[in-house]
Amino acid sequence: MTSDAQTPVKLSLPLEFQQDIFKELREEDELVLLARGLGLLRIVTNLLHSYDAAGNNLILLVGADDRENVWIGEALAEHAAVSMAPKCRGLSLVNTDLMTVGAREKMYAQGGVFSITSRILIVDFLSGLLNPETVTGIVVLHAEKVVATSLEAFILRIYRQKNKVGFLKAFSDTPEPFTYGYSPLSNMMKNLFLKKPALYPRFHVSVAKSLEGRKKAEVIELEVPMTDAMQDIQNAVLECVEASISELKKANPGLEVEDWTLDSALHKNFDQIIRRQLDPVWHRTTFKTRQVVRDLSLLRTILHALLTYDAVNFNKYLDTVLAASQPPPGSTKQNQSPWLFLDAADTIFTTAKRRVYAGKVSNADLANSTTAVPEALEPVLEESPKWIQLAEILQEIEQDAYLNPTPQDSSNGSILIMCGDHGTAAQLREFLQTMYVKPEEATDDDEDDSEPSARFMMRRKLRNYLFWKRDFSRVSAALFSENQKAINTSTEQQAKSGMRQSSGRPPPNKRRRVRGGGNAAAGPSRPENGAMRTAGDRDSHIASLMAELQPTEFEAAQKSGDVGFDPLENMEDYYELFSMDSLAIVHPYSGDLDEHILEETKPRYVVMYEPDAAFIRRIEVYRSSHTDRTVKVFFMYYGGSVEEQRYLSAVRREKDAFTRLIKERANMALTINPNANLAPEESFLRTINTRIAGGGRLAATAEPPRVVVDVREFRSSLPSLLHGRSMVIVPCMLTVGDYVLTPQICVERKSVRDLIGSFANGRLFNQVESMMEHYKHPMLLIEFDQNKSFTLEPFTDFSAPSNASGLAAAPDLQGKIVMLTLAFPRLRIIWSSSPYQTAEIFAELKKQQDEPDPLKAVQLGLDPNMEGNEMRSFNQTTQDMLRALPGVTEQIVTTLCLKVENVMELANMNEREICWLIGTDVGRRVHRFFNRSVYEDVQLPTFT
Repeated sequence: MTSDAQTPVKLSLPLEFQQDIFKELREEDELVLLARGLGLLRIVTNLLHSYDAAGNNLILLVGADDRENVWIGEALAEHAAVSMAPKCRGLSLVNTDLMTVGAREKMYAQGGVFSITSRILIVDFLSGLLNPETVTGIVVLHAEKVVATSLEAFILRIYRQKNKVGFLKAFSDTPEPFTYGYSPLSNMMKNLFLKKPALYPRFHVSVAKSLEGRKKAEVIELEVPMTDAMQDIQNAVLECVEASISELKKANPGLEVEDWTLDSALHKNFDQIIRRQLDPVWHRTTFKTRQVVRDLSLLRTILHALLTYDAVNFNKYLDTVLAASQPPPGSTKQNQSPWLFLDAADTIFTTAKRRVYAGKVSNADLANSTTAVPEALEPVLEESPKWIQLAEILQEIEQDAYLNPTPQDSSNGSILIMCGDHGTAAQLREFLQTMYVKPEEATDDDEDDSEPSARFMMRRKLRNYLFWKRDFSRVSAALFSENQKAINTSTEQQAKSGMRQSSGRPPPNKRRRVRGGGNAAAGPSRPENGAMRTAGDRDSHIASLMAELQPTEFEAAQKSGDVGFDPLENMEDYYELFSMDSLAIVHPYSGDLDEHILEETKPRYVVMYEPDAAFIRRIEVYRSSHTDRTVKVFFMYYGGSVEEQRYLSAVRREKDAFTRLIKERANMALTINPNANLAPEESFLRTINTRIAGGGRLAATAEPPRVVVDVREFRSSLPSLLHGRSMVIVPCMLTVGDYVLTPQICVERKSVRDLIGSFANGRLFNQVESMMEHYKHPMLLIEFDQNKSFTLEPFTDFSAPSNASGLAAAPDLQGKIVMLTLAFPRLRIIWSSSPYQTAEIFAELKKQQDEPDPLKAVQLGLDPNMEGNEMRSFNQTTQDMLRALPGVTEQIVTTLCLKVENVMELANMNEREICWLIGTDVGRRVHRFFNRSVYEDVQLPTFT
């Protein structure tokens, strides 16, 4: 298939730098690395539309997620409708949802633009269902994920081996991964089989000219001060983070700890960076170090919750953290997180509680109180400073829209409020709906009805919190009471039976359920009617909540028993379409999909409740693309907070990443022929066939080694590495084993995680038994991760620890492996430290061996008439006994099982009968084995 590059295409790229990128992509293959928010998907969509409009093209889109597929599909449909091109077919999805092999083959033959998953594409390439030579080109999204062992790199390698003329374009808007390691950009370009990288940061001359040359969006920056309590909690959390980092540095002096700073700890991938550095020595790290690594993630979550949750929900979250961190009553506190013992931790919990209410309220007071809020409790209910600022912004917008109308403006005049996640969006919607509702407890002198306030919302949240806390303490006490009774009963039974008594601690598999029992012990015991809320409490709770809400007409009709009431009657009196000028939309940030939100809503006012650098650039692109629309942006952030620091740090990290990439591109070596290492005739040629043994004549052959691989194994990187070692990969749906190396060698591959799961559900024994029935040399491959320690000790976290150190799971796993080898003596276990070593092991196992037959490998286990399947009806123990006889092979075992009734009959045969069945040499050895006197070899003791 060929592309028509001369076909005129109407583009929707109004900015100059977007047009420049499009022209470069049409002329040559390159990697486009764009700053976040500059319209990456828009460029990709126009590029795909240009090839789609030409017709007779087969374009593959690799690496797109579900949301990006929706975005691109809708955009291509709009392009096709506007351009009126008859050859446009739009985007077709190729995934595992009821997509058969025949349907995919038919779709490929018709051509078009296909978004396909990497696993399906690599299988179709290797199986011949899709010939790479017929592909017009491949477009790769998220190029930062294309590492040497990824499926995308495997796909591009096969594509470039068989197709030297098709185009290849790669895109990414995440520059940070391209700066890790030694010459990262050069290595990434090798993985992508590209020569030219195109870098477009925000400070690029063309980008700056396009966004700053036209009328800019009016941006009002609002620094919202935090309350004193919020500032105290933030300082305390940062103190705990700093103490945890210091603890890590002291415990691991041999590691590179330059990046282990407080500024780096604010980013979401900080604990991943630490874990990546500790993985090679994870089995030698102490329990305290592992706990501190987990605590850093928890402390960062607390920081995020402080700035996004309301005061009541934040205190509720801290209650769950404290309950989960405390050990059960009666046990030691040696496993408790170290940061909980700091004075800063006490500041966090006490200050968070002081933001909600004053006074001390015990669990007994909550249980005995007849009202929603006990009398001893004085509500404080500190409101978020951003809520008040948001209400003032909305009032200012209302005044501005009334005093300064813009009749020539093509925007809708709606208000778009952007926040971080769906939880914050729900919180803002609730605030906007109730900010003018006056609480029932408030008097006329308490507050002015015209002033917005979250008092009503916060009092409702407080009541819900108090009910939750009462039930939480009751359930915790009940769970601990039940577990303690079970422990006491078990201890008594062990004492009666003479068994070793327990140490008095709850069993390991119950520890997670009884966490938080420390607080529950101080509360009342479990009532007779259970620990759950009674019907009377529930009714009073619902009544207290509904007392502040005016009932609707539908609810009033339901209470009065008016069965014939129809809420949809005369609905035109109650329902009407909202005017876009009076519409406020609350929406969380959603990446490139935010461009759709801006285009559909056409807002005149945008309120950024939380800072996001990518969305700021999207507003710049939107405003520069639509000069007839006025956009006024209110940018809110907490001054002096980690929110501001995280935002500035993210912008700085992106700028530094582009700076490093620009320097590396200037010094990068020029690749004259990027396809030089893809010549299969040079690397695949085996000049000597060493499988001809016995002094036979050596023969020259160009047949490459072949490995039959189960299609489910393409989730791993091993097939790609085997292909990189000049092996032909044949994907098949295997029922026995994962890899068939030779007609006699079958390998079942397991990572340590899979191995633990397979032992737990018993699947591994069935898999090994199937390999034993059909192959002479069944093997179990236990493969470790390349960047992790080559030992079983780190996987002790997957099992419940039986002692304080928690190191009892590794011997248990080793014991299961020993039991497996005892049950299947012919099974061979291969230990591999990484997929790279596995590829080397497979290459050694295939030396001087025949190549496997893919058709036979697929039929094994399915066709009962094939050789080896009839052996299923015989006892496996008997077969193992026959294999232990001297000189007996698999063929002889099959013959004996079919010709001899049982082992006793074989042992009573004479030498002539045995030799007639299995041959003279082996028959004599077997007969001598059964008729040998064991007393001749026994040295009886002498009494002297």
